[in-house]
Amino acid sequence: MIKVRPRGNESIQQMLKRFKRLCMREGLTRDIKRTSYYEKPSERRRRKTRKAARKEVVRK
Repeated sequence: MIKVRPRGNESIQQMLKRFKRLCMREGLTRDIKRTSYYEKPSERRRRKTRKAARKEVVRK
């Protein structure tokens, strides 16, 4: 769980911006977007194999 505590005279907008940045860093927003709709098992496998292939290219 992500918790954000106010720092000194920090405004609500600054706290919200910091919270959103932490969510992005944790991959929470990406996870929510991915699970917001049904993904067929074949599409899930295809996505995972593409991700693995990208990692292989980066390693070489």
